[in-house]
Amino acid sequence: QVQLVESGGGWVQAGDSLRLGCVASGRTFGNYNMAWFRQAPGKEREFLAGFVANGITIYADSVKGRFTISRDSALNTIYLEMNSLKPEDTATYYCAADPQRYGSDRSVWQYWGQGAQVLVSS
Repeated sequence: QVQLVESGGGWVQAGDSLRLGCVASGRTFGNYNMAWFRQAPGKEREFLAGFVANGITIYADSVKGRFTISRDSALNTIYLEMNSLKPEDTATYYCAADPQRYGSDRSVWQYWGQGAQVLVSS
């Protein structure tokens, strides 16, 4: 059974940095597409960044230059480094994985973590 577990969420002040982690288990995820999404209260789940198509890194325009996705394949872990955080970054952050598909639409992704909450105060 595939499991994704996020960690690293918390409360920070505007301008701070935070790193989220997502550990994958149950499969060898070396060739999986993996991504980070977030969902703020009352809003749609939003694609942020991903490793797709065996090595391509993609970012949403809204976080390009502030957020960085990285991975440690030996640990089956991906990370999201978030810098210059703003109150509007407050959301639950989710890790997603899929063996074949990828895209900004949440329905494309097969596996999801439980989410990590990030609160950014002004």
